[in-house]
Amino acid sequence: MTNEQYHKLVQPYDDARQILLTRLDILNHTLYGEASAMPIHNIQDRIKKKESIEEKLAKKEKNPSVENAKNCLQDIAGIRVICYFVDDIYNLIQILKTQTDLVIIRERDYVADPKPNGYRSYHLIVGVPVYCLDGMEYFPVEVQFRTMSMDFWASMEHRISYKKNRTDETALKKELKKYAEMLVKIEKRFEQHNEVGKL
Repeated sequence: MTNEQYHKLVQPYDDARQILLTRLDILNHTLYGEASAMPIHNIQDRIKKKESIEEKLAKKEKNPSVENAKNCLQDIAGIRVICYFVDDIYNLIQILKTQTDLVIIRERDYVADPKPNGYRSYHLIVGVPVYCLDGMEYFPVEVQFRTMSMDFWASMEHRISYKKNRTDETALKKELKKYAEMLVKIEKRFEQHNEVGKL
């Protein structure tokens, strides 16, 4: 894939990302009807780099072509939504699902059903309509919803464990799971004092 092909490939994904960011911004200041009760703490977003696309296709044993990228990857555009509380995550997802021009391609609820290592997050692949001169096409955007504590845990786990051959891997996994469980307890204590978020 040439640089020119890459930039042409990602442009509509970038448009889809911008459209979804606007939707989320609107929901952030309208969901609960008061400025002091916004559900989103912050949002991170990215477009997958050319090298990352090629690496992921190689792992799937596919040639690094534009066609394979479009057909095989659903995370070229990515958004991470960091919320305050678990209720905020589910409320935002519930509203997004009612927006009839969006298509939910896939969802995985690792909040209700965490991964064995303690990872929690809610993953959505959303098809976003992008209108061009010659018509409309849906482009997928991967959205991860986390609370602040989920994001803290995932960021630390990634920093400590990612792409490293550790001799203490088994013990570390147990320890990280224990920290995840501790954060769930802390999160629930904070939730007891939350007076908004019930739709």
